[in-house]
Amino acid sequence: MTQVQLDSLDIKILQMLAVNARKPYLEIARACDVSGAAIHQRIQKLASMGVINGSETLIDPSTVGYDTCAYIGFFLKDPSQFKHVVEELKKIPEVVECHFTTGQYDMFIKLYARNNDHLLHIIHEKLQHLGLSRTESLISFKEVFKRQIPIDKVD
Repeated sequence: MTQVQLDSLDIKILQMLAVNARKPYLEIARACDVSGAAIHQRIQKLASMGVINGSETLIDPSTVGYDTCAYIGFFLKDPSQFKHVVEELKKIPEVVECHFTTGQYDMFIKLYARNNDHLLHIIHEKLQHLGLSRTESLISFKEVFKRQIPIDKVD
């Protein structure tokens, strides 16, 4: 996707939404000293340009029983099967991210499991049949921080 031109109002809107995606349009309008309708139009424009891709509610996985976070690097038997593997991974609800990477892995995923036994079950019952020659797993003990990319001011 090509980079889009953003003006100072777009940047200010994005900075506020990055902190709180549920911030009311009227609060954003007041902070930007424009009308609520102008903010609504700008946010619609940013969405139609692909700058904003929806909003999400962030759920703490451990509060709903998912205590194990794992990152798994895949080595595919046949790298031309990438699209097929991706489609199969989409069917596994515990897989929350999938990346096509450079380096030693053909693919890299992030998943959540209820515990280590559940993780082992996912690996053996849901992942091994996908045409993997092998995998390497990393378990995250704790996410220290997560944030949005910085939204810089227009020069």
